[in-house]
Amino acid sequence: MAEQPAWAHVPVLLERCVELLGPAVGEPGAVLVDMTLGLGGHTEAFLTRFDGLRVVAIDRDRAAIALAQERLARFGDRFTAVHAVYDEVLDVVHRTVGRPVQGVLADLGVSSMQLDEAERGFAYSKDAPLDMRMDPTAELTAADVLNTYAEADLIRILRTYGEESFAPRIARAVVAARRTAPLSRTSELVSIVRAAIPAAARTTGGNPAKRTFQAVRIEVNDELGTLERALPAALESLDVGGRVLVLAYQSLEDRLVKRALARGAVSSAPVGLPVEPETHRPYLRLLTRGAELADDVEREANQRSASVRLRAAERLRPTPDHMRTHRSRWAA
Repeated sequence: MAEQPAWAHVPVLLERCVELLGPAVGEPGAVLVDMTLGLGGHTEAFLTRFDGLRVVAIDRDRAAIALAQERLARFGDRFTAVHAVYDEVLDVVHRTVGRPVQGVLADLGVSSMQLDEAERGFAYSKDAPLDMRMDPTAELTAADVLNTYAEADLIRILRTYGEESFAPRIARAVVAARRTAPLSRTSELVSIVRAAIPAAARTTGGNPAKRTFQAVRIEVNDELGTLERALPAALESLDVGGRVLVLAYQSLEDRLVKRALARGAVSSAPVGLPVEPETHRPYLRLLTRGAELADDVEREANQRSASVRLRAAERLRPTPDHMRTHRSRWAA
């Protein structure tokens, strides 16, 4: 059987993404920013379905950009890829578009390509170097975290980013193991976690190293800090009537998305005012009721959709920050 191309993976909740963003990006001249390009599955669908659309796509992984450019070459200058971390979205939009955009899409987490490349160290099921960098040119690796962080810091990371109830036991075991020799392989970490967790806890919930790998990966790539900075920047890059959509895969990410969108969807006026000032009215309209999940059909067809949480919102009006951005950037 012929080997499938790297981009054979199915984009998560594709039809729902098109349905929610379509009204904003369907007009000729519209621009969609894909903040997490990956292999370009979502971008390809939008460029195919909306003839007048341009997509500016961001990724911190040059290998992903190269593959996506090969895949999307037929779209010519309707597709622009930028090597950057997605919290730089406002600067990218300013440089490449020069005006507010009509759509922003973010598909968070590790890309299928990164999981499939064993040597990247993201998958606990494959032995590989302890790397886990989404941008291979970045300095901090998983090995650095595990071999140099203090035990207290390892506990904090495992608890906060992995929601790991056995964080102290795992951190203690990591520190004990590295006294003998620095950790260098993912299989070593899996063995350490498995031995540190009580036997009864190993029988449920899948691989016991799953939460530890998630926590270390988030630390290496500053995923939550990046997302927290990116969300307001993405909203500032949107034109009035523009829409933002985020696909999150774990509760920590989804909590940040929920908070950012909810903040813009409620009035900021003091309680009891007889008339709500325009500047205090909501500047976002939520397009989803809570977080939407994949249905059984999608989960069966696309394993990656099992944990997805989708949220989307529409920009209703400018805010003072939004107007300052217009004056300082777009009019420059």
